[in-house]
Amino acid sequence: MRFLKFALLVSLILLGAGHTLRADVLKAGVSKVEITPPVGLPMGGYSERVGPANGVLDPLYARVLVLECGEKRLAIATLDLVQTFGQPLLQQLRESVKKSSGITYLIVAASHTHSGPAVAGDNPSNPRPEWEMTALEKVRKAIDAAHQSATEVRLGTGYGVSYIAHDRRHLNPDGTVTMMWRNPTRMLIAPFDPTVSVLRVDTAAGKPLAILVDYSCHPAVYGSDNNRYSADFPGVMTKTIEHAFDDQPLAFFLQGAAGDTDPDFDESPIDHNGESMCAWTGQQLGVEATRVAKLLQTKSVSDPDIEVREDVLPFHLRWNPEKGRQEIQKRIPGYVPSWARGDRDTWQLPITTVLINKQIALTTMPGEPFTEFQMYWRDRCPVHDAFFLGYANGYYGYIPTIRAAAEGSYGAGNYATWLEVGAGEQMLNRALIRVYEMLGRLTDIPKE
Repeated sequence: MRFLKFALLVSLILLGAGHTLRADVLKAGVSKVEITPPVGLPMGGYSERVGPANGVLDPLYARVLVLECGEKRLAIATLDLVQTFGQPLLQQLRESVKKSSGITYLIVAASHTHSGPAVAGDNPSNPRPEWEMTALEKVRKAIDAAHQSATEVRLGTGYGVSYIAHDRRHLNPDGTVTMMWRNPTRMLIAPFDPTVSVLRVDTAAGKPLAILVDYSCHPAVYGSDNNRYSADFPGVMTKTIEHAFDDQPLAFFLQGAAGDTDPDFDESPIDHNGESMCAWTGQQLGVEATRVAKLLQTKSVSDPDIEVREDVLPFHLRWNPEKGRQEIQKRIPGYVPSWARGDRDTWQLPITTVLINKQIALTTMPGEPFTEFQMYWRDRCPVHDAFFLGYANGYYGYIPTIRAAAEGSYGAGNYATWLEVGAGEQMLNRALIRVYEMLGRLTDIPKE
């Protein structure tokens, strides 16, 4: 009897040890909430647009994916907006969801739709619109809901191509640049990245939970003549994917490096096939993403992990404020961008780099990076699956490559580009270093 009691005690200890030594599982939850503001507000995207919003073509949403592994919790919120909220509101959101759901890391990314409301951003002279505070609270609740619904998941990645866009900067033989906003003949204009990167998240039972699509293209099929809210082609894309999967998963559009990439049917007049052109563009991308997603085989790993590195890099102003202000006044009388006020010379840019299961890398840039940065990231990243999110965790104008900055043109040398030359290259290099560190291939101890 004494031996049996001892054996039972040993068995219980071993079972308990086995439970405590069990590897963490990867969990995920999703949520979606409408954030369409009231009509009558100023719209973003086009300086030449006349009048406020006067209707809704299709609703604007916030979509949330929460990934969890042990005590590490990463929330990714995508917004159907021209840019994310400014840093004060983003910080408020971080603190709130950390307290309510234990979220340790947060990425908020905008689709950059040009048919959404204007966003106050970081400019202290812009009052916080009531709709932003309302939307912020909705996003907070959506993050909490995604966390509360988190279940064990497995992941799969795949790639396709879609030729719905073009590089809008055409470099002429004499070194000048001609802007090609629209490309109705759909000829290929480089540098252009047609890659459709797909991340599929399934439950442990194999049921699709989320499908994330990373693609680079300005959501600007609707032009300045449109005064109704719309998510533009990303809204059509998400509906196309969800319908193809019988509305089981939540589809996400992750905007990539779209700073110099426009849809072929850019600024289609709303009274002349604008809606049909938007539908065609979104359906083309959605059909290709669906094809890729349905071929994917998701799988779990024996030792899942989520690693995140958050950096803040300082960058100086590219221009002389006084001379820049004078030049802008010649072109746009009365307009003074925030950087030209001369009260700030340095910007602190947040960058988040994520590594999931040592296999899937993700990095962010807080502005409008040029397409080549996404191509560089995928080519140079030490893991095969590398996703790139522009317009994430803030907005600091266009981020051109060094070469594009030297060539000039809109987005490369105009008033909407104010960070020092080389800022994008520095952010990309920092992200690459972080991935190598998380893989254990760069350390702070010399080995030879």
